[in-house]
Amino acid sequence: MNTKNYFIIGGTGGIGKAMVEQLLQTATNEHASTGMNNDTGIRVFATYHKSIPDFEADNLYWIAMDICDEQSIKHAVDTIKQQTTHIDWVINCAGLLHTKAQQPEKALQQLESEFFLQNMQVNALASLLIAKHIKPLLAKAERSADKPAIFATISARVGSISDNQLGGWYSYRMSKAALNMGMKNLSIEWSRSLKDVCVVVMQPGTVNTQLSAPFQGNVADGQLFSPTYSAECLLEVLSKMSAAQSGSFVDWAGESIPW
Repeated sequence: MNTKNYFIIGGTGGIGKAMVEQLLQTATNEHASTGMNNDTGIRVFATYHKSIPDFEADNLYWIAMDICDEQSIKHAVDTIKQQTTHIDWVINCAGLLHTKAQQPEKALQQLESEFFLQNMQVNALASLLIAKHIKPLLAKAERSADKPAIFATISARVGSISDNQLGGWYSYRMSKAALNMGMKNLSIEWSRSLKDVCVVVMQPGTVNTQLSAPFQGNVADGQLFSPTYSAECLLEVLSKMSAAQSGSFVDWAGESIPW
């Protein structure tokens, strides 16, 4: 069996960390059942921003990366190339909704250029830059129409233009809508130049993380997911995606979301 390599961007965040943990647990279970060594099975490459995490595993490789710096993204990919010739799945879990100084806008009067551009940089541009540099490693993945390589990005339902009934949150909504358009564009380009890769944007549900913490009071009972549950659902949906579904916008249950 060939090694399956995963690249998780934002591996220290709520959903990203949960994905890393579940992928490593899958690798442990496969090792126990088949007796595979660490040169086969699953390897996980995960990024952190500032401090290297204290969470370790034989088949886990932490890589420093600043998603707002293209040279940092390139350096991270070059680091992966020193460890492997291919990547099978890329999942970008990094995102920005608020900072210590700035909350999502409730009205146009609260719009600030710097915060708006920061949202665009993190939520929209980063995934395109990651795709730009990771493409050669995806090109070398073993893939087919039924079992494609994956390039997934966490989006948000509020990035849907037709689903917008409340307004507000200008920077976040617009950056996620821009992300969705960018990934749709990418899916079309790669359908011509990189066959059997599924590009997908995903809505993880409302997840109990630092990103959603200030807004959890408005969440209906039973609709606030743990990072573990959301990650499990997202990985399950991705495992069933085909190349024909590239360019999709789906939620944690695999249901389509209108653009």
